[in-house]
Amino acid sequence: GIPLAPKGKLGIPVLFMPVTMKMCEAVVVIHATRENGENWPDEDSAELNKDLKSVTVAENGGIRGIRWIYPVRGIPEAPQQKLVPAVVRCRARHRVEKRVEVLLAGVVPGATAMPAARSSSVVDTNKPGNIQDEVQVTDGFSTTVEFLYELKYQSDKIKSQLDSLVGIHLMQKERDTESGIITLIFNIVFAPNKPMRNAATLVVQCATGGIWKFPILFIAMEPEVDDVINIEAAGLNKETIVGFKLTSQTR
Repeated sequence: GIPLAPKGKLGIPVLFMPVTMKMCEAVVVIHATRENGENWPDEDSAELNKDLKSVTVAENGGIRGIRWIYPVRGIPEAPQQKLVPAVVRCRARHRVEKRVEVLLAGVVPGATAMPAARSSSVVDTNKPGNIQDEVQVTDGFSTTVEFLYELKYQSDKIKSQLDSLVGIHLMQKERDTESGIITLIFNIVFAPNKPMRNAATLVVQCATGGIWKFPILFIAMEPEVDDVINIEAAGLNKETIVGFKLTSQTR
């Protein structure tokens, strides 16, 4: 019974307050009718598809109401905390591999229910004794697996620079049977070609809808000196020339 003027706007607040790390789905339905209760005239009302959800056809012809249907998907995200980023450091033109372990707290498939406010963190790779390897994980985004992950960068420009320099692969997946906390151990490969310092976010998503985010910092230091060129003087006010070749790694 909310009146809406022609070309008016109606704001519909939608509140989502998850208590578990599980995606929730709903549908917001708005049904509009004329204020005077009359039908909208429609010469083709008899030919309208009876299964059409956007209109309500009256028995005596015409359109009795118009319906808008908006699907709503609520995806819970772990609380943002001031986590110390995992630092992947390497000299330019070198290659380094580092293992990063992350903890996922909350309700996940096959795990004990935990409050969504429980902290998620990046920790060292020390393994507790009561861990079981029973969580399916893959990279990319698909609902046929338990967990999905990807690296996100601050801009598309940084992404284009680091996509070919950074690789990430899941090495181990474990679940603590007592707390229900999932532990994922990733192997990150960093092979920079020049000095840089860029931040990234490791995003882990559960197939049931929960999302966890962990900061990662990539630092490429100055490369080692390639060679030392010694030039011996031929005498005062005389030029001495030394030649050397440079090879470009790109076109």
